Parts: sequence; C-alpha cells; structure tokens
Amino acid sequence: MPCTTILVGKNATNDGSTIISRNDDGGFEAKQILAVSPKKQKKTYKTVISHLTVELPDDPMWYTAAPNVTQKNGVWPACGINEANVAMTATETITSNPRVMGADPLVVYKPKEGKRQEVPGGIGEEDLVTLVLPYIRSAREGVLRTGSLLEKYGTYEANGMAFSDQDEIWWLETIGGHHWIARRVPDDSVVIMPNQFGLDRFDFDDAYGEKRENLCSADLKEFTEKYCLYTGKDGVFNPRLAYGSRADSDHIYNTPRAWYMARYFLERTYRWDGPDADYTPESNDIPWTFVPERKVTVEDVRYLLGSYYQGTPYDPYDKTAAFHGKYRTIGVPNSDVCGIMQIRNGVPDELRGIEWMSMGGSGFTACFPLYARVREMPAYVSATTDTVSTEHMYWHSRLIAALTDAQYFSASIYDERYVNAVWNKGRELLNEYDAKFIAEGDADLLTAANKKITAMVKKESDKVLNNVLKNASEHMKIRYHRGDN
Repeated sequence: MPCTTILVGKNATNDGSTIISRNDDGGFEAKQILAVSPKKQKKTYKTVISHLTVELPDDPMWYTAAPNVTQKNGVWPACGINEANVAMTATETITSNPRVMGADPLVVYKPKEGKRQEVPGGIGEEDLVTLVLPYIRSAREGVLRTGSLLEKYGTYEANGMAFSDQDEIWWLETIGGHHWIARRVPDDSVVIMPNQFGLDRFDFDDAYGEKRENLCSADLKEFTEKYCLYTGKDGVFNPRLAYGSRADSDHIYNTPRAWYMARYFLERTYRWDGPDADYTPESNDIPWTFVPERKVTVEDVRYLLGSYYQGTPYDPYDKTAAFHGKYRTIGVPNSDVCGIMQIRNGVPDELRGIEWMSMGGSGFTACFPLYARVREMPAYVSATTDTVSTEHMYWHSRLIAALTDAQYFSASIYDERYVNAVWNKGRELLNEYDAKFIAEGDADLLTAANKKITAMVKKESDKVLNNVLKNASEHMKIRYHRGDN
C-alpha cells in the first residue's frame, strides 16, 4: 500500500513530545477508530491474506486502532496507542531489489493444488498492529517483538514501521522474507519515508554489541556478506544501497515526496531548486534523518501529509506550473486515514497519548485530537458503516475532499477555513480538558472530551459540506442564467 511517514524525536518537537505519523493510503476502504478491550482480543489470530495462525500472549492491554470497516481483506488497524502509552504505525510499504528477494524470498501463501497441501504465508500490514501493539511496554519492545515474529513466520511483503514511547522512537524495515533492521531515531531529528527503503546508515558493531541505537536480525551481517548485497565504496555501511531500490519509478513516485518534505524542514540548509540544487525531486540520496531548522509541531506534520507540492512547479492544481502533475503527491484521495500519534511529556500518564486523526482523502480533510486512554470512542468515528453517511467522519471527509478537489479554485477557501476552524477549536478543547483532568483526576473526562471534540468536528463538517456542495452545484456544466434563480 502506498503511504508516507514522518517521525519526530522529542527534542525536535515544540513541546517535547515524540511523534510518529503516517498516511494510510489503503485505497478507499472505510475506516473506524476504536478502543479495543483485552476481552475482545483472541488468543489465536488468523490472517486473512496468508491463511496463517498465530498464537498470542495471554496478557493483552487496551489499545486504539483504525481498522477497516468490512475486514473482508483483514483488519488493517493502521495505527494506535496502547494503555502503556506506546504508539505504533504499520506499515509503510517499501522497496527492495532482486538480490535481496532472491536470497531470502518473501513468504507467500500457496493454496492447495493437486497433492500439495495449503501452505500459509507470512505476516503483513493487515496483521502487525494487532499482533504487536497490545503486548509491548516500550518502543524498543515493539521492535524486538516484531523482529521475533518476522523471524518465526516471515512476511509476504516489504514494509517499514514505527514505534514510540515518551522517550524513544524506533524505525524497523523488513529485508526479504525473514530479515529485518531497525534504528533508534535521534531525539533531535526528523525522519521522512516515501514508500522507499529508508535507512541510509547503520552500525553493526552496536547492533551486535550494546544495541543502544541499532538492532537487527541475528544473522543480518552474515546474510549481507554472503550474498554480496552491499554496493557502497566509502566504508560506511548504507542499508539503502544494500537492500533498497534505484528504479525509474522511484523518481516519479517516491523521491519527489522526500524532496518536498526535506525542503520544508531544511529550507535554508540546502539548495532545492534550479540547476545548482543540492537535491532535486529525483535525487537518490535525500537523507533519511536530519536535524530540522526549527522545532516541529503537529500542524507541520499534518500540513506535509496533506500536501501536493504547493509553491513548486509540480503543483497539480496550478495549470501554469511548468511540470504540474508530474510527480505523485503526498496527500492523495485514496488515503483512508492519516494518524499522527503523539506521546507527550510533562503531563499525567492518562494525558500522554493523543491521536491527531484525519479520515478519508488527506489533502483536504480536517485534523482533530482524541485522547487515547479511553474505553470507547465516539460513534462519529467508531461506528462507520460501509455506505455513505454524514453521520460518520470518514464519509463526511470523503465528500468534502471530493467536492473541494472538483472545484479547487473556488472551493479551497471554504476548505481552508474549515480546516483552520477544526485546528483552533480542537486545540482549545484539548487545553480545556487537560486542565480539567489535572484539577479533577476523573478519567471519564477524557471520554467526554472526545465526544465534545467529535461533535465540534461534525458541526464544522456539516457547515463546510453545505458550502462546497453549493459551490460545486453552481459550477455544473448545464447551469443557465435566464431567469433560473
């Protein structure tokens, strides 16, 4: 699945929180946001795509998730935060190369055929949040549990995933069917991931020694040497060169997104435009991680995850731009949910986990906060149906985004006001209920806050839908002006 990920260490954010975020560009699958009780978590998990059975620990925690509504192709929980204030987002589909795939093939399901019995496949994006998040109490534990599952069951696809707690963020990428590699994100840094193998530096000595910043499958170095996977020449191991891709399609689909995100965070550090640019949209060596020029906010992250090369010659809505529509944008209509998982410092445990969510079509949708330490989510986000209804945020967002896109130049002002109104009121309500909880210590306040926040979002969504629908109607091709008012 095509997605985009941004990670921000605690010393790089404006408020000392850790942030892991991702567009889940699943492909028009209706989503819901749930708080999952341990009582509803089965001891035996069966995958849909790969027909695999996985036995689970008997001590799951509460956690939040954003699964598909129908689940006919699996759960696809996307992202969430558990009651230990550990967050996870999974997965970012990444790239690889034939040398890796030939050495450690993907573990693909094989149906019964003739005398051959059915052969289960490995685990994948549909499964990982369910298999990992309810059972981990730190970001590092998330890496280790996922790594052990990959080594035992394998995977049928190449994926990257993030884990965070109040102190650390870790990023893990799969390599072939059973191998994996992970790095701790530096506290002062940002990571950008555009559907391409990302890690561009790794320390095997640390991974096989103290394991402070680097982790990997036990035989990864031996595997890499045996199959001559590394192609670098400077003595510094670059995993992207060993395990990643350098395809023409990357230059249309992946690297331009990295260019736009890095350009936003490092506007003055490098040249991004013109013949003397340090990096172009088709550069293969845009850094995976870097120290941003200023502190990063949730609003910065959301802006980028909904962006479409504004202010550049590649803006698809600017018909005067020299190369409009040339590259795959970050915000796309097939984004089912955008989840920004924030773990805050300096607040009580109950207030640490905040999910900033956008649902359906990330380019023009509003972003709103939800407290994660709750036992149920409001019906507006949790009771989504598979049919269109403005009683549910997912469909509300889809309608608003589609009508805004259809008449971009006349409708975008309504959408901009809507997005800003939800931002402003969401921040206001978050501050209000933070203060109430600190004063009163009543956990029920968090459930009440989520209901009040989603009621506000519904009210603002109703209002903007009226505006963009009226605007689109006024621009229909069969409108006439001879007494038709």
